Amino acid sequence: MLDVRSWAFEVFFLVKRKRIVVMGFMGSMPIAGVVWQHIHYVVGLQRLGHDVFFIEDSARLPYNPETFEVTDEFDYAAKVLDRLARDFDFKNRWAYCARYLPGNPTAGFSLKKIRQLYRDADAILNVCGTQEFNDDLLVSDRILYIESDPGLEQIKIDKGVKSTVEYLRRHHALFTFGENIGTNDFRVPLHGFKWLPTRQPVVTDLWKTARSPSRTAVFTTIANWSTSGLKDITWRGKKYLWSKSREFIRFVAAPKKSGETFELATNIEDRRTRWKFERNDWRLISPLQLSVDYWLYRDYICRSKGEFTVAKDQYVRLNTGWFSDRTECYLASGRPALVQDTGWTAHLPSGEGLLSFSTIEQAVAGIDRINSDYPRHAACAADIAREHFDARVVLPRLLESACA
Repeated sequence: MLDVRSWAFEVFFLVKRKRIVVMGFMGSMPIAGVVWQHIHYVVGLQRLGHDVFFIEDSARLPYNPETFEVTDEFDYAAKVLDRLARDFDFKNRWAYCARYLPGNPTAGFSLKKIRQLYRDADAILNVCGTQEFNDDLLVSDRILYIESDPGLEQIKIDKGVKSTVEYLRRHHALFTFGENIGTNDFRVPLHGFKWLPTRQPVVTDLWKTARSPSRTAVFTTIANWSTSGLKDITWRGKKYLWSKSREFIRFVAAPKKSGETFELATNIEDRRTRWKFERNDWRLISPLQLSVDYWLYRDYICRSKGEFTVAKDQYVRLNTGWFSDRTECYLASGRPALVQDTGWTAHLPSGEGLLSFSTIEQAVAGIDRINSDYPRHAACAADIAREHFDARVVLPRLLESACA
């Protein structure tokens, strides 16, 4: 029997300009990488001709990266969102609601308008799956879950975590960056949940640069050193870390073996660990300014020779097929990327412009291959970004898949 609500949802996406609400946390966690994740959805959907709004509506306290404080004041979050709205042309189309304060005060526009948007929106995108539900939001049956960290929620479902099961079931459709989820290459049972593959969209012209890297440019990346403990999980007797630190240490000798200097913008505090990296020809720099200033973050990527990076332990050992949104930005800048395989090679091209590795020997060979014809690899990198990650490619497929 035809589901009338699903049919109506499909009609909306096929025959009219849509009113779309993007929800996330770029005001309350205004770190450059997080900001760009959300901006690509907002700008990408706008350029497709949709009526787009950005809303943060959370009981989580906001973080101020300039003072390193978490407080109930949201002036800084509102200031960030206002600046982003001016930079990326969504003025008067954003709101921040502090659900943690009495009366649910807002910035941007009123709670009344927020409620109206929830009622009227053709789709509400729960970017990174961070949005909590409240009675106002639950008037909508068109909420799309977009998972950027695959593996964790699937394991929680398999372990029977009731809150996770109930939360995910409230969404109209579930999307994941883990393109192996739902295939035989991913071994965590899905228990009837349907996960649709998607990718982080990139507005590629925001990263396009005619500037070639300087002769002193090196392979770089930006990363939190250790986030273990935040989302670590044990499954079938094995612990899976939500951190890149273990994988970076596995490949610590890569720059020295390849004859290249690598630069890592991260926050390694342990002196012995820093020394291990530095003696293997890693240049360590502070990520602080790059994290606070999203334009500086962009320029850092565009000035790089390319990216060398690993993935989080969970993504690798669970073979999720996850691919980095930051790597997409390197590619969009015409910068080749050499990145650890999480199973993504089953879905994306590898060999020119974008190269994979699983061993240190493959990593060293990848550097040699890029250096053998850098201009060709740089051109291929930009081509891959346009063909596989451009918002004009990713977002229509997401909206169409939501009603398939």
